[in-house]
Amino acid sequence: MLTPVTDRAGEGAGLRELLGLLARGAPAEDFARPAAAARAAGAPAGEVAALEEAARVALEVHGTLLRHRTREAELTALFDTAGDLAALRDLDAVLRAITHRARQLLHTDVTYLSLNDEAAGDTFMRVTEGSVSAAFQQLRLGMGEGLGGLVAQTARPYATGDYQGDPRFRHTRAIDGAVAEEDLHAILGVPLRLGARVIGVLFAADRRPRAFSAREVALLSSLADHAAIAIDGARLLEETRRALAELNAASRTIQENSDALRRAEEAHDRLTGLVLRGGDITEVAAAIGTLLDGGTLIHDADGVELARVRAHPLAPPSPAVAASRGSGRAVPREGSWVCAVLAGPELLGSVTLTGRADLDDAGRRLFERAATVTALLLLLRRQVAETEDRIRGELLGDLLSPSADPAGLAVRARRLGVDLGQPHALFVLHGGGAPRPRLLAAAAHQARERGGLAGVHHDHVVLLAPSRSAGADASGLAGALGRAVGGPVTVGAARAEGSPAVLPAAHAEALRCLASLRALGREGDGGTLAELGFLGMLLGDRADLPAYVRETLGPLLDYDERRGSDLVGTLRVYFASGMSQARAKDALHVHVNTVVQRLERIGRLLGPDWQSPDRALELQLALRLHQVSGGAAPGPSAP
Repeated sequence: MLTPVTDRAGEGAGLRELLGLLARGAPAEDFARPAAAARAAGAPAGEVAALEEAARVALEVHGTLLRHRTREAELTALFDTAGDLAALRDLDAVLRAITHRARQLLHTDVTYLSLNDEAAGDTFMRVTEGSVSAAFQQLRLGMGEGLGGLVAQTARPYATGDYQGDPRFRHTRAIDGAVAEEDLHAILGVPLRLGARVIGVLFAADRRPRAFSAREVALLSSLADHAAIAIDGARLLEETRRALAELNAASRTIQENSDALRRAEEAHDRLTGLVLRGGDITEVAAAIGTLLDGGTLIHDADGVELARVRAHPLAPPSPAVAASRGSGRAVPREGSWVCAVLAGPELLGSVTLTGRADLDDAGRRLFERAATVTALLLLLRRQVAETEDRIRGELLGDLLSPSADPAGLAVRARRLGVDLGQPHALFVLHGGGAPRPRLLAAAAHQARERGGLAGVHHDHVVLLAPSRSAGADASGLAGALGRAVGGPVTVGAARAEGSPAVLPAAHAEALRCLASLRALGREGDGGTLAELGFLGMLLGDRADLPAYVRETLGPLLDYDERRGSDLVGTLRVYFASGMSQARAKDALHVHVNTVVQRLERIGRLLGPDWQSPDRALELQLALRLHQVSGGAAPGPSAP
């Protein structure tokens, strides 16, 4: 019975020794000692086997603890690195610290760092640690070339145990020669990333072939992440320093020219205040001319004059505007100065200063400031106009909807300064090859000029504006819009008077007119169905016969309805008799003088040209349509 107890005691002592070894962090070879001692002491095989199993488990625990300690040391080193990098302010110092710490952490022969050159489209060696080759230190790698170029191109880490014989990489003579001169074999490269952008590559390399572990790749990648942030911070700091240096230089220059500075500040405040108080473009032009003692012209990006003060009309010189836009400065031009009005890269227009060929540097800067303020005003105007155009376009779409509430829409229109109770005309536009947004912008400009509304309805640009003569306005609008979009614009028009409720019908009529104009080949023209007569009715995409009859015979129909006469019947018989008064009086069974009196009254109602060939043709067509659609038959007629 004593032997098992002794065995257990020996086994327990061996286990305690293993635990002690673990606690002390003893070397791995020490863990075989308890089992060897038991074997040497003649311990039973079971005890020896138990100790050997315990030693195996203890070695696994020892390995895990060692890995944790290593990882802890690496993390501590990374945190220390992050702190060190954060404390550095000079970009070169940051880069040197990165490569030095990478060499310490990975225990490699050489570490180096390349930065991407976006302009050249390659990556170049920026700093090295442990390098001895001048060619290697000045190496540039095209995107995709060598290991570094591949990392820079793909934003993925790559490692090789022996670079010279690795077929995965695109070898070049320059890269291979520099690597051979540096006697490098094992190379690991990881990207320096800022978000999705790669700014460079961090490398660790050895002069002997070997494999890099996943732990080493992860460690160098973590260091690269810290490094990228530090590099970006150092770059920003350098840019800030440069900006401050430039600012200090500018401040010294301004200090030397304090009078000019005060004048520029006062002028800028005056112009900005004018804009913020709601001043218009003409007031700004007048202020610029007063400040610089010259005449001022302001044009938009298309060369349309927006304002002119103390100057003769003058088109903006395109070469000067282009030169100013490219340089960002005002440029002289034949006794005047021209400055492009810019919002970032976008050209908003130009300002021309006349009568000041001798503008000095201070005056030039003041003129450029004035152009900046002008850009602010034009942007504000455009934003307000775009918002107003959108609101007006939505209102126009609602007005043209048959299910809309006319009373509510009239109230909304009055809020926008549009009185729908006044005579209006509805214009439907077709721009041919002009893009619809450009045509809509031109129509919106015309709507603002005319106090109307513009928008897109059923795939057509539509304009509603006050009008006393829809046909004349349509023709003028076609010309103005054609000049604005640089191509023919066809305009179909219809009168819209009395109430918003008539607008859907007016829209349908204007569409038919537009279709008729295009069918007649009158691209770039404008008109109404009434002006087209029966041709508009025949060629329109949907004939409105009652409207045509009413448009043509309306005065006679109204007269007959009021007087109980039949002038319409008399006119029908007159035309049927070949416009012969003698044959007409026989058909009507009246005296010829009665026929003469009726025809005179018809002339007063229809106008003096009612017997001209074109007008007579339209009247006869309307009479025929009136008859076949159920119009009253001829009967007794008053003289």
